[in-house]
Amino acid sequence: MSSYTDIATDGWIARLPRGLRPYALLARLDRPIGAWLLFLPGLWSLLLAKAPWPQTLWLIALFFLGSFLMRGAGCVVNDMWDRELDRKVTRTIGRPLASGALRMRHAAIFLAILLAISLVILLQLNPLAQILGVSSLGLVALYPLAKRVTWWPQLMLGFTFGWGAPMGYAAAAGRIDAADVALYGATILWILAYDTIYAHQDREDDALVGVRSTARLFADSSHIFLAACYTGTVVLLAVAGALAGLQFGFYAALALAAALLAAQIVRLDIDNPALCLRLFKMNREVGLLVAAAIALGRV
Repeated sequence: MSSYTDIATDGWIARLPRGLRPYALLARLDRPIGAWLLFLPGLWSLLLAKAPWPQTLWLIALFFLGSFLMRGAGCVVNDMWDRELDRKVTRTIGRPLASGALRMRHAAIFLAILLAISLVILLQLNPLAQILGVSSLGLVALYPLAKRVTWWPQLMLGFTFGWGAPMGYAAAAGRIDAADVALYGATILWILAYDTIYAHQDREDDALVGVRSTARLFADSSHIFLAACYTGTVVLLAVAGALAGLQFGFYAALALAAALLAAQIVRLDIDNPALCLRLFKMNREVGLLVAAAIALGRV
């Protein structure tokens, strides 16, 4: 197995009281990139709905906090399912449940706390958004199973992590329409691609323990697969912008995001896990550029 791990136990995590550190690691607070990536589809849809700016900014604040809470909850569920597998993969062997730093009952109590706070936030939204929010729990619960039964767990993650697109649009506009459907499709393809890059960190270990992924499925053909997914992402974003009546500034700024996506394909080395992680993290900047593009287009 490789010797690579992305768990960060130094920095501000090391300054927490010893008893809190495993919980911070369980919720991946050492790596907030996942919370950002969960937040961004919701940010896109909140901006695309073109609600009045005071309402939009309030919803953005709620979705930002909710993304960190729900990403933490999702990680807890994932690690509860995967604790035995995590002990067999070098990158994940140090996770709190896999290492024994926390027991299942600790994780269950922590999960309940995260979900309770998330519920308070959800109740601030309109009924349609609340229904969509509750519906997302099924996706969160099922995602860890996908890698056991399909070669496409990254697609399942796309449906799950992209759920902020319909939920955010519903919260801001009170409906779902064609523009938001196109936006959701774009987020699914985007997540499918960037999580394939991420999965290349574990490709060899996953093969040893029998975990499936699009990284293993496409392997040396990953560049072609990513090009198809990212092209679809940009096309569907453009369609969403057209359906929403966005102005020229959207398309000009979207071209910059497309350039960053292309750079990931060009630079990808599937045998360099540290580079795969850097390219994966680049998608926060991609997502913020798309958000800026939508904001420019709605002026």
